Amino acid sequence: MTEAVTEPETAVEESETAPPAGASLHQPKRWLVAAGEVVAIVLLAWLAVWCWNRGVVKLAYPLLEGHEPFISTRYHGNWIGTSVGALTLAVILALDVVRQVVLAVRTRPQKAVEPDV
Repeated sequence: MTEAVTEPETAVEESETAPPAGASLHQPKRWLVAAGEVVAIVLLAWLAVWCWNRGVVKLAYPLLEGHEPFISTRYHGNWIGTSVGALTLAVILALDVVRQVVLAVRTRPQKAVEPDV
């Protein structure tokens, strides 16, 4: 049997290699993605308000004549939970909109100049 001779790789050799040439992060088409996410945020915010309004119900019970009615508030957990979920998703999309806009606007980085040491 023969053994294969391998040389151990060092960390220095790995750091000197160039990154693979693939799609860059700077892509102007990210504006379209950001615009679509802004539309989704508006729809999710509207959905959150609509669900919240359906989840909070005020009930009025008349007492005696001449007295104000007893008003109670009933909360429906399924509607309020849906509202909170929609708002949470809208916030996550807002963070991604910021990321998409930064990547769309960012200029391509210049080659780093090696310092004389």
